Amino acid sequence: MGTPFATRLNHWMQRPRILLHRLLSSAQCVGRPRLRQPLHATGRGEIHFEGRVTIGVYPSPHFHTTLAYLEARNPGAAIHIGDGTVLNNNFCAIAEHTRITLGRRVLVGTGVEIFDSDFHGLRLADRARSDPAWARPVVIEDDVFLGSNVRVLKGVTVGRGSVIANGAVVLSDIPPGVVAGGIPARVLKRLDTP
Repeated sequence: MGTPFATRLNHWMQRPRILLHRLLSSAQCVGRPRLRQPLHATGRGEIHFEGRVTIGVYPSPHFHTTLAYLEARNPGAAIHIGDGTVLNNNFCAIAEHTRITLGRRVLVGTGVEIFDSDFHGLRLADRARSDPAWARPVVIEDDVFLGSNVRVLKGVTVGRGSVIANGAVVLSDIPPGVVAGGIPARVLKRLDTP
């Protein structure tokens, strides 16, 4: 982990990047996350941080080279992140028309992406447009652990206390208290209750 001086220096070096992206951000944000890495918050919807949310982890990959990107793209779109949640480096969440909710004490690995929409239709005639009817809310319940490079797509609920393995693509609901992985993600085993 390095010396205390090296740790302080690494955090100090992030300050100009954090300030730059704060100036570039345009979203209406409620609450103040603890920024260890830059946050670019944009869109015409609302982004809400409940309690103590941490963005960026040192030491962890991509600390100096990436940022967290949160976009509540259209009016009525929202992103809500619960108290005690930690978003590792290079996190991206885009709520185009509905809502993305991360519960309390959610742990998020590096390079995780969460989307409420496909952002355009699949048919050739629909590829240049987005329809709010095609979007679906995403809910990540309390105490979930999303491993690195996980993708959570529209309409998914990940149940309380579940773990999603690195690199999984979550296309459908995951029940509480399980480990899930793969493409598409499926339940691999149940977790013992504490």
